[in-house]
Amino acid sequence: MPSLAMIVAAAGLAVPALAGGLALFTRQVERKVEAALPPEGIFIDVAGARLHVREQGEGPALLMIHGLGGHMAHFTYEVARQLSHHHRVITVDRPGSGYSNSRLGTAGGLREQAAALAELIDRMELEYPLVVGHSFGGAVALALALDYPERVAGLSLLAPLTHLPDDTPPAFRVLAMRSPLLRRLAAWTVATPGAIARGGAVLEQVFGPDPVPHDFSTRGGGLLGLRPGQFLAAAEDMQALAGQLPAYSSRYGELRMPVAVLFGRDDRILPWREHGEALACKVPHAVLEVVEGGHMLPIAQPDLTVQFIRAAAAR
Repeated sequence: MPSLAMIVAAAGLAVPALAGGLALFTRQVERKVEAALPPEGIFIDVAGARLHVREQGEGPALLMIHGLGGHMAHFTYEVARQLSHHHRVITVDRPGSGYSNSRLGTAGGLREQAAALAELIDRMELEYPLVVGHSFGGAVALALALDYPERVAGLSLLAPLTHLPDDTPPAFRVLAMRSPLLRRLAAWTVATPGAIARGGAVLEQVFGPDPVPHDFSTRGGGLLGLRPGQFLAAAEDMQALAGQLPAYSSRYGELRMPVAVLFGRDDRILPWREHGEALACKVPHAVLEVVEGGHMLPIAQPDLTVQFIRAAAAR
C-alpha cells in the first residue's frame, strides 16, 4: 500500500504535468484558430496599442466598436457590408482584443481605449464620425464622446453598457477573478477547454432569446474567443470597469451630440431599463428604441440594426 508521502509526491508531480498538458492543448487550439481565421484588416499604430482595423465603403464615416470578449467580426458578420454601400465603415478590434495588441501591459480601461480610438480617428482622417458601440463597446463609445467630443458627430449605441452592474451576468462570471496571476494561469490552462465545454450554454445566454447562427463560430469569429489572449483582455476589461465607469456615468448630462440607443426587450446580459432607460434619463435628447430580441442584435438582427444606424446617421 502506498504511503502518504508517496501519494503527496505523486500529486506534486501530477499537477505540473496536468498544467503543462493543458497549456500545450491551449497553444495548439490557438494556432489552429488563427490559421482558420487570420486577420483581414490592416494594422495602425497608436499610443499604447497596435490596432487591427478594417475599412469598407465610401461616404460619411462610421467607427464601430465591439463588445466584451468580442472583435470586429461581430460587425463584419453582416452589418458593415450593408452600411458600406453608403458609408465609410471602420471596424476595429479594441486594444488587446481580436488581433489588436496593447503596449500598456493590459488592455487598459475605458479611458485608455477611448484615447487609442481618438488617435485612430485622427490617423485615418475620419472627419467627425458617427460612433457605433455594442455592449461594452457602448461604454467605450460614451467615454470617447465625453473625453473627445470634438471628434465625434454622434453616438449609435446597440445594447450598450452604461452603468456599473450590480452583478456580473452568469455568462461572464468566469472573467471576474481579481488576481492577474490567477487570470494568466487560468488563461493558459482551464479557460480554453472550459470555453469549449460550456460554449453552447454561454452562447444561448448571450444571444437568447434570439437563436445562435450556425456559422457564428467562423463567420462571426466565435472561435477567436478560445485564445488565451482573448480571455485575458476580456477579464482585464471587466476588472477596469469599477474604477472608471461610475465617473463616466455621472457625466452623461454633458453629452451634446445626437445619441441613439437600441435595446432588445429580452436582453439577458444588460437589462434595457438599467442601461438604456437610465442613460436616456440623463441625456434628455437621446432617442431610445426597444425592440423584440436579445443582446447580440448586430448578428442576430442585422437588417434591423442597419436600419437603426442609418437613421442615427441621418440625424
